[in-house]
Amino acid sequence: MKTTQTLHNLGQSLWLDNITRDLLESGTLKRYIDELSVTGLTSNPTIFDHAIKGSTAYDATIREKVVRGQSGEPLFFEVALEDLTGAASLFRPIHERTDGVDGWVSLEVSPLLAYDTASTLAAAKDLSTRAGQPNLFIKIPGTPEGLPAIEEAIFAGVPINVTLLFSREQYLAAADAFLRGVERRIEAGLNPAVGSVASVFISRWDSAVAAKVPEPLRNRLGIAIAQRTYKAYRELLASPRCQRVLNSGARPQRLLWASTGTKDPKASDVLYIKALASPFTVNTMPEATLNALADHGEVGDILSADGGDCEEVLAQFAQAGIDVEALATQLQEDGAKSFVKSWEELMAVLAGKSAALRTTAAG
Repeated sequence: MKTTQTLHNLGQSLWLDNITRDLLESGTLKRYIDELSVTGLTSNPTIFDHAIKGSTAYDATIREKVVRGQSGEPLFFEVALEDLTGAASLFRPIHERTDGVDGWVSLEVSPLLAYDTASTLAAAKDLSTRAGQPNLFIKIPGTPEGLPAIEEAIFAGVPINVTLLFSREQYLAAADAFLRGVERRIEAGLNPAVGSVASVFISRWDSAVAAKVPEPLRNRLGIAIAQRTYKAYRELLASPRCQRVLNSGARPQRLLWASTGTKDPKASDVLYIKALASPFTVNTMPEATLNALADHGEVGDILSADGGDCEEVLAQFAQAGIDVEALATQLQEDGAKSFVKSWEELMAVLAGKSAALRTTAAG
């Protein structure tokens, strides 16, 4: 049995952190579903920037839309929705078989809106409506400004992937926004079963402190943060508040491990996959990490619901001068800036391709 299947059987969903036209058209994504137990995927501006910049597979679609007068953000979302609705169709049988628990794909609102609550909500509703797929998450950053939009989107019945979470506290704030939206639906007599995941980023912690901590602490901070967050997740699931909404027909917001590709070339390429095995969670991994897991990975011990030794490890980081709370805020801000940078590069790539293809079409 492949390790991917073993991990799936333990109750963790394996999602691919990638989407390209080539993945869809070559049948590779279908193979990952059939052979590697992949049950969903995520995307972000960086992924689409690399996909469109590095391929001619999108040229025909872009040319067609440019001729119709589309450009900029509207053009991008048309192209992205084609990929993601195609992927959603592949995952639809899984979505139906699991009664909406699994089989999701994710599309992010413009990262330029990360600090604009009203515009984020409007964009989330619009993209969800345009996609017309029951298994499409709209990604909204879990920034302070994003939290009200998350609550309102859930209340409006829009499935949400809360992204750019880096700590237990940021996760709990996002979970609270989700629960408020669900509770309001219950009060209004609406169906409370609105899908959601909360995406906690892991490897960026270790990249941020690699040069600041002694060797024994290298590549341990992200896992300790995950352990602390998992404990909070399990406690929340068992809380009276959560049990009340579940009794009313709501679905739990699942915890998702993001940024699980190993950045340190000296570390195992499946470091975060082995360490984060945990039932009723999602691990969304880069394509190289997925293939490494299938080839030579192994499943480690299941994460302890009590957080294991995370507090002892985090105390060691504090002694090394790492302010975890301040770093969580910085990582979230840096993550938002990184997506904006990728977005601007993506818009430039689209503008360049559009101009070239427009000339070709005119000729």
